[in-house]
Amino acid sequence: MHKAIDGNPTPISGNLNELLDSGVGEELPIITKIVTNMGNKTFLLSMPMKQFFDRSLVANERGSDVNAVAQRPLNTPHAVKLAKYMLKGLISAAQKRREEVNQPISLALTELEELLGKQPYVAMQPLICNLRDVNPGLANIRGERITSSISGETVGYKVWLAQNQLFYVVDGQHRRKAMQLLFDFLNTAIQNRVLTSKGNLLMPLKGELTNNTIEALSEVVSTATAFSHVQIECHLGLDIYQERQLFHDLNNLGKKVEASLALQFDNSNPVNVFIKEVLIDDDNIMPWTIIEKDTSDWHDDIGAITRKDLVSINARLFLNKTNISGATPTQVDPKKEVVIQFWNSVTRISGLGMDKAKFNTIAAQPVVLKALAKLTYDFAFGKNADSESLHKLLTGISELDFSHKNHIWRYYQLTEQERNNLQLNDLTEFLPTDDEGYNRDIGNYDGMAKTMRFGAKHNDIFPILGDMIRWQLKLPNRHKKIVRQVIS
Repeated sequence: MHKAIDGNPTPISGNLNELLDSGVGEELPIITKIVTNMGNKTFLLSMPMKQFFDRSLVANERGSDVNAVAQRPLNTPHAVKLAKYMLKGLISAAQKRREEVNQPISLALTELEELLGKQPYVAMQPLICNLRDVNPGLANIRGERITSSISGETVGYKVWLAQNQLFYVVDGQHRRKAMQLLFDFLNTAIQNRVLTSKGNLLMPLKGELTNNTIEALSEVVSTATAFSHVQIECHLGLDIYQERQLFHDLNNLGKKVEASLALQFDNSNPVNVFIKEVLIDDDNIMPWTIIEKDTSDWHDDIGAITRKDLVSINARLFLNKTNISGATPTQVDPKKEVVIQFWNSVTRISGLGMDKAKFNTIAAQPVVLKALAKLTYDFAFGKNADSESLHKLLTGISELDFSHKNHIWRYYQLTEQERNNLQLNDLTEFLPTDDEGYNRDIGNYDGMAKTMRFGAKHNDIFPILGDMIRWQLKLPNRHKKIVRQVIS
């Protein structure tokens, strides 16, 4: 590249015909740094999110060879989660933009922030792209050097991209898909002035939108168009094999963050925040030790609970799901009082939180707490919510026999005669029938150690344990259809 002559940029390539073919006159000027990544010239730049979306494609099939695929299949649910994250980030950016230009904070934007859930920091990692139509030696692109007016040193380059020189996304296809979902949502909401269930990134907000909300969403679009930038590392002229290799290296050579560490650091998910601020920080509710890794050897058990299990149990309590992904404040906040009552009841179970807890009580096995959590959710928030049964459950938890010697837990290991002798005959009506496809191998009672150990397939096991708890506390049978008498 050369310095400008008489204020006009000097082309890197002197071939005028090539420049005409590449679309001079309708070019996009970008400011970039040019670095060498492992000896390869690479552009490092940023541009507004909306502009990047309009100038990019996903690097997948190349030419007529449909087998020359450079990407994994798109996971749309993952892209939806990213779209919600980006919306949260753009709302935060719009508020910061107001502060920078001395405008008052928008109450409508604040309401949207509270709906999605605030977090300490929002940012997006750089996208990795390939300018397929740019020669790695920069022979078919024009630009000029940008120098410091003080030192005269090169601080970057101004480069012109022709219309056909698009950013092909090598790593970040889900982020780009998220941008598409986000912009489609914003445009539809602003134009129609109403939110429906389809493609709604602001659930549970639905129905006709107020003028203030429309203005807030319009401000989000403006922020994505001019103020909020994405960072791009752009490689030059890679072929299909190089794109594939780059994709592989970026996605396979890095070590994934352990789940427990990710949960420990995450302050954006409202369930995770509840666990940290209410359960962990307040020893009056949960005085147990919280650990990051499970203890497989029961003899090493100090009565602690793992963060992963704590999150999983609360996912069932708040959301009736196996994980807390996608939780919003509107889903979590109204349920906190009941969840606190649940943990107050659970922590009164004899033997929990003590040394060698797993030998003292089956409740020290997380699958049992998941069963109790599921019952609590059903009676408090389910479609057949029942406040009387909820009260009966929460007050009865600490009175239940969670000892290993309670024969009910080994129901499936007992013979018919043993069940009759132990007066467990009626329990059969509360358990799933053989044609319901449930796993019957819920665990094994060790007669020598006198311990009942439940299996690893928690999602199959905890509903059955819940049925056993229903029977003991005389709670409604979930397998018995409710017959309502119709009075004519």
